[in-house]
Amino acid sequence: MMKLIAGVMLGLTMAGAAGAADLYQPEPQPVDAPEVRVADTVSGWYLRGDAAYSFNKLRGAHFFQGSNSNDVDFTTASIKDSYSLGGGVGYQVNSHLRTDLTFDYLGKADFHGSTKGSCGVSTACTSSDISSLQAYTLMANAYVDLGTYASFTPYVGGGVGGSYVKWNKLKNTSCADDGSGCDGTVTHDGKGSWRLAYQLMVGASVDVTCNLKGDFGYRFRHTLSGDMFGYKDNGGPGSDKGFYSHQLYAGARYQFGGCEQPVAYEPPPQPIVYK
Repeated sequence: MMKLIAGVMLGLTMAGAAGAADLYQPEPQPVDAPEVRVADTVSGWYLRGDAAYSFNKLRGAHFFQGSNSNDVDFTTASIKDSYSLGGGVGYQVNSHLRTDLTFDYLGKADFHGSTKGSCGVSTACTSSDISSLQAYTLMANAYVDLGTYASFTPYVGGGVGGSYVKWNKLKNTSCADDGSGCDGTVTHDGKGSWRLAYQLMVGASVDVTCNLKGDFGYRFRHTLSGDMFGYKDNGGPGSDKGFYSHQLYAGARYQFGGCEQPVAYEPPPQPIVYK
C-alpha cells in the first residue's frame, strides 16, 4: 500500500515539474517589419549661376600729360553702375564647408571724367573724357555654412582670382572755360589687362527641392589697378587705380545627389532563449 502511494506522489511531482517548465517558457518575440532610414547627404558636386546688380566705384585714374614725366590725376573720374552674370562649379565638402570656381561677366560701365589744363598759351580749359569698361573675372571661393534653420542656411565666404578689364576707346574733348570754343575730339585706343581681384560674400540659401537651392546675398569685390588708354596727340597713356563693386545677387545651386537616399535597415538579431 505504501509503495502504491509513493508511486502516485512521485508521478504527480514529475507532472507538476513538467507543467511548471511549460508555464515559465518565454514566449517567442514578435518579428518586426524591416525599418527604413535615410542617409544624410552632406557632400557632393553642384552647379551654380547668378545675376547681380553692381554698384561700381572707381578709385581714380591718372595719365601722362605732355611728357612721360608729367603724371597727373583726373580731376573727376567715375564709372556708372552695371550688371553681372556668372556661373560656376563647386563641391560641398561637408555640412559646413564648400568651395567653388566661378566665372562672371561685368556688363558695360560708362566712364565720365574731366581734367583741368590750358588751351594754347594762357586760356584755361576743362576736358570731358568719355569711355566705358567691361570685365571678365575668374574666382576661387570658399564658404562656411552657418547651420540650417527651417529651410534657410546663412553663410559667409571669400574668394581670390583674376579679372580681365577691357577699356573701350576714350574720347577727350577740351573746351575753354571762358566759352570761346572747344578743340576737336581726340580718341585714345582703349587698353585691356589682367588684374588681381578678391571678394567677400554674405548670404543665405533656401531649399527649393532636395536638389535645388535658391541663393541670395551681397558680394564686395575689389579689382586692382591696370591699363586704361593709350597715347594720342600729346596725351596718355593712362591707367585706372582700380575699382570697387558692391553687388546684390540672386541665383540658384543644383546639388547632384542632394536628395536623401533610402537605406535598407535590418533589426539586430534576437537573443537565443534556452528552455
